[in-house]
Amino acid sequence: MTTDQEQPMDSQTATPVFAAKGIDVTPNKDQGVIKVVKRQGLDGERPMIGDRVTIHYTGKLLTGKKFDCSRDRKESFSFNVGKGQVLKAWDIGVLSMQKGEVCTLLCKPEYAYGTVGNPDKIPPSSSVLFEMELLRFEGQMLTDDGGIVRRIKVKGEGYTNPNDGAMVDVHLEGSCGGRLFDCRDVRFTVSEAEDKGVPLGVDRAMDKMQKGECCLLYLKPKYGFGSKGKPEYKIGPDKDLVYEVTLKDFERAKESWEMDLHEKLILAAEVKHKGNHYFKGARYYQAIIQYQRIVFWLEMECGTDLEQQKRIQDFVLTAHLNLALSFLRLKEFSLVVENCNKVMELDECNEKALYRRGKARLLRNEFSLAMADFQQVLQVNSLNRAARVQIAICQSRMKEYHEHDKKIYANMFQKFAERDAKNGKMKRRRDDSMRGSMNGEVGIKRRRSQDCPS
Repeated sequence: MTTDQEQPMDSQTATPVFAAKGIDVTPNKDQGVIKVVKRQGLDGERPMIGDRVTIHYTGKLLTGKKFDCSRDRKESFSFNVGKGQVLKAWDIGVLSMQKGEVCTLLCKPEYAYGTVGNPDKIPPSSSVLFEMELLRFEGQMLTDDGGIVRRIKVKGEGYTNPNDGAMVDVHLEGSCGGRLFDCRDVRFTVSEAEDKGVPLGVDRAMDKMQKGECCLLYLKPKYGFGSKGKPEYKIGPDKDLVYEVTLKDFERAKESWEMDLHEKLILAAEVKHKGNHYFKGARYYQAIIQYQRIVFWLEMECGTDLEQQKRIQDFVLTAHLNLALSFLRLKEFSLVVENCNKVMELDECNEKALYRRGKARLLRNEFSLAMADFQQVLQVNSLNRAARVQIAICQSRMKEYHEHDKKIYANMFQKFAERDAKNGKMKRRRDDSMRGSMNGEVGIKRRRSQDCPS
């Protein structure tokens, strides 16, 4: 389909021209954004609210004058669609497109630059044209490792979200490999969803959702049922999951600033118990969430007397120690060291912190640092047999690495020597060849001089 957009127009003539050839994509059908497809996209799904979309675009006035173009800059443009990050017309128009589609959007001022316009580029109250190409789109990553990806089917209402400790009412539909295995209404406490058989990934997505929102969550095994799977759902180990989640209602928990110290200390004891319960069940990510809540609540608190201050310090210190142990189980060695360092800011000779930091450093092949930690453990407690064992392991590993390095360097030097010897032989051959060639030329010249008249 083509339009007359290359010809100068005004808003009065542009709207009927586009309306005759295109479709009104505005929700309330007020002809604020009319789309004309120039090239059909690939059959399949369209972007959903919150998706990360990548486009090329060219913006023109109705006179045909170009005011912006991503292709001129030789770089595409990306944004999260439907989140108000761009012009309203873009959010509406892109949500109607398919991958590979090229279209032209006629946009009224209220969906574009409004009554103000854009200084030096767009006059006030101007309708504009955009040619758009949707290059690709993907769901919104909720975690740095890409383990939870969200795609919003129905946008929620309001601006508040559930927080840790909030009570939520949700409808869940879980599937694996296209097979529906879970369909129910469930009520749970955010950060404790595991207790109701709800995966960690669903729990962690709650604080991004709004009441009434319906979204799809794509969960990697780490945020699903992990390496154990879920036999009752007939789900094997390390399976990707898809959950459709509708947040029907929620009641927020008190924020830290809304609680007094007495409340925080009571809650800290409960949360510590919950974290230890998760840890003993090898549900380390869930345990980490609980221990982090304690740190968040109490790290900056000061007691009114020495006894209360000691209680605060004990909770924070224990939380960091438990975090270090949980991260050690998950092989997150940098976070082990970080939490042990936090402990030693409170208690520089803490035996457990020194030992756990030493273990993390050993597993990172930082043998000298690990050895120093284990030796410090023995200074604190000379009867710590585990530290002596770790020192012996450090010494053994250091010896192995030194032997390994010696072999590597010996082989390296041997190869260098062989290469130098080979290069030397080749050089000698070239030199001999050149000398032979020069001698031959001298002999020829002498014979010629003898055959010539004097």
